[in-house]
Amino acid sequence: MKKINEVLIVEGKSDKQFLETFLDADFLICNGSAIDGFDYEYLSTIVKTRGAIILTDPDYPGQKIRNEIDSKVPGCKHAFVRKEVSIKHHKVGVAESTKEEVLFALENVVSFDKHINGNLTLNDLLDLNVAGSNSKNIKKIVCEHFHIGVCNTKTMLKRLNMLGITKTELEKCVHDM
Repeated sequence: MKKINEVLIVEGKSDKQFLETFLDADFLICNGSAIDGFDYEYLSTIVKTRGAIILTDPDYPGQKIRNEIDSKVPGCKHAFVRKEVSIKHHKVGVAESTKEEVLFALENVVSFDKHINGNLTLNDLLDLNVAGSNSKNIKKIVCEHFHIGVCNTKTMLKRLNMLGITKTELEKCVHDM
């Protein structure tokens, strides 16, 4: 069993049940998209004392939950499982993922710092074919390389800048493909 010191924030009970089979961790369940009753004050205390990792499903509702928590409780870390290895029985989610994928995501946790204001621009992404027409595959590879989850161009630019990724680092990633 792998020990995780931070509290893992997951969407539902099935995620927790799956993760408990190979992780020694404390979990906070936000009950899927019904996060109205979620205690953000409590979570803020957890982030300050132990840290928290958001591990939500790689789909639109999971991203929506991640964004809402991140906007209300700064300082959370993020782990992303890849959608293509997190599908079973026509369902997408952490509970449908594999042990190996979850462990990989937890080994590549990222922290988005809103105070870091990188200088990548949309034009940089367009110049490197990471944005625009026919960019889907390159964008996916870049998102996986930097462990930021697959996202649209606007979100990718924001996340890369919050990680302080430089144009040189992005160029290297693109050219190493």
